[in-house]
Amino acid sequence: MLDIAIVTLVIIAANVIISLKGFNDFSFFEKYKFNIASIRRGEQIRMLTSGFLHVDTTHLLFNMLTLYFFANIVLNALGTVRFLLLYLASLLVGNLLSFYFHKEEYHYSAVGASGAVTGVLYSAILFYPDMSLFLFFIPIPIPAWIFGLLYLLYSIYGMKKRIGNIGHDAHLGGAIAGYALTLLFMPGLLETNLWIVLVLALPIGILFVLHKLGKI
Repeated sequence: MLDIAIVTLVIIAANVIISLKGFNDFSFFEKYKFNIASIRRGEQIRMLTSGFLHVDTTHLLFNMLTLYFFANIVLNALGTVRFLLLYLASLLVGNLLSFYFHKEEYHYSAVGASGAVTGVLYSAILFYPDMSLFLFFIPIPIPAWIFGLLYLLYSIYGMKKRIGNIGHDAHLGGAIAGYALTLLFMPGLLETNLWIVLVLALPIGILFVLHKLGKI
């Protein structure tokens, strides 16, 4: 069992408390969720608050477990303040990217810490690309860098095809923020892990090219 840092505990507690409030109070949930029409009316606070709301217990549990397992890697490398900055920046950039791609869809709504958590996950992979990940209870270890690459490629595909009720663009935005801030805070990774830095940049480059070509 991992030791849980105070900052991680505070983030998890905030997600749990706010999400539980949202589960039991529809008006609260509606007031603070990510919604294009409301944000365009000036309610930018939703860019932040929506990242602490979740659709249901499963959604909340999945995000918080992912954060729990990868937070210490990033915390140990960056320290508390930079970790918190990375988490919040990933949350906001994820929502900003969602806003950018859905700005004409006034009905579009979303909630969840997925963007922030993906930023932490992508940062952790930059530090330990060879750590093994087990997915969906399948006992086959997958190197973290392969998972990160495939996950973002799938997010681009899911974003393009509108697969499921999932904020693929928020995942991508969170990963971009986590990637960029990790390299900003720890530029030495460009020397020690240059190959993984380049590999993990591929999906970001593909997203940029597809957008420029009008394919997404």
